[in-house]
Amino acid sequence: MQNLAKLTLITGGARSGKSYLAEGMAQKSELPVVYFATMGKVASDAEVVERIELHVERRSPQWQTIEEPLLLAKAIKKLEVNAPTLCLIDCLSLFVSNLMLSMPYMIESSGVRRELEDNILSEVEDLLTAMFERDDLKFIVVTNEVGSGIVPDNNLARSYRDLLGVANQKFAARSEQVFVAISGLGLQLK
Repeated sequence: MQNLAKLTLITGGARSGKSYLAEGMAQKSELPVVYFATMGKVASDAEVVERIELHVERRSPQWQTIEEPLLLAKAIKKLEVNAPTLCLIDCLSLFVSNLMLSMPYMIESSGVRRELEDNILSEVEDLLTAMFERDDLKFIVVTNEVGSGIVPDNNLARSYRDLLGVANQKFAARSEQVFVAISGLGLQLK
């Protein structure tokens, strides 16, 4: 069995191979795997449905899947396992996006960006706390690196980019291992 860290973070750009890298690590772990999917199906978006189906097809049939777009900390706290288990969360970037979009009153109100950030970063901290309270679980978390491109032209996109950047930093600081995926290759940063 591969010696896994308590928390491994895998970041990278779109289609960089992050999920493949995470799934390969999970497969090699020889532990039971619980896959937390943070993207819900949007029936009106055929591309989203197709992406989800591709991810599902790649997963081992032995893996348990939990679809949870918003309440990850709660799901981790109540997860019942009978042996040490690996949890793969794919992905943190969608979790942050889901949180933002679940607070439309804050997005639409001017002057509340700081409150929105505080609420979302509090959820991120709650997730990290829930993860580290579970001695029986190890985690691989996938996230996107979105801060390397053009500065977005609207407040919502800039807020998302900034919030995800901070969330990624919080996860990287608490992770024993951090990888970046580039062109399908994983480079270990920590």
